[in-house]
Amino acid sequence: MPRLLLALLLLLPLGLCAQTAPATSAAETPPAPGPQVQLHTSVGDITLELYPDKSPKSVANFLQYVHEGFYDGTVFHRAIPGYLVQGGLYTRDLQPKRTHPAIASEADNGLSNLRGTVAVARGADPNSGTAQFFINLVDNRRLDFVGNQSGLTWGYAVFGRVIQGMDVVDKIAALPTRGQGPFAGDVPNPLPVILSARLISEPAPAASSKPPAAAPAAPPAKSAKPATTPAPAKSAKHVTPKA
Repeated sequence: MPRLLLALLLLLPLGLCAQTAPATSAAETPPAPGPQVQLHTSVGDITLELYPDKSPKSVANFLQYVHEGFYDGTVFHRAIPGYLVQGGLYTRDLQPKRTHPAIASEADNGLSNLRGTVAVARGADPNSGTAQFFINLVDNRRLDFVGNQSGLTWGYAVFGRVIQGMDVVDKIAALPTRGQGPFAGDVPNPLPVILSARLISEPAPAASSKPPAAAPAAPPAKSAKPATTPAPAKSAKHVTPKA
């Protein structure tokens, strides 16, 4: 009898765990990956994954500049170890390029400025971001949205993250810096150049949930003529958080 009671006591916790364990839904799936952009730089390649679901305006703005080739030949003009690297506006001679109108800030999207994330650079006005972006070297939570009281509390909108080439970002941050052009300091020497920025992966459009419509029945053929072979196709000719 004592052995039987001991066995029942040992089994009791397992039964309770089985009753309280939450059921896992089969419908729970990880979010689909966003568009990916490769920055081919003079230091190495950096691949970004973007977050259109969380930051639709910021992603659309960034991709517009990518499609236009705007970033080709621009530089990372600011590098502060333990903080961030920034670029996307200035040419090799540190002249700013003409941009599209500024976009509304999406800093209140719930995303945090963690190491490796990419955010919209801006001026004092939260809604002044254009082409510039920065990559966080550390967890910069002080750059997150706190409230809409002022530009200081508004924070900076994260719209993507580095998925490959963070070592390249760290190399840029480790370069010696100096004052150059319109900047008193923090300009990497030599200047890291974005040689090209290209969209390399885009999520496939969601499949329609509607069943395909049934094809109408074809009328009976009058005569059984042999099917013709189609002719072969002709070949185709070929601005910014402060430290």
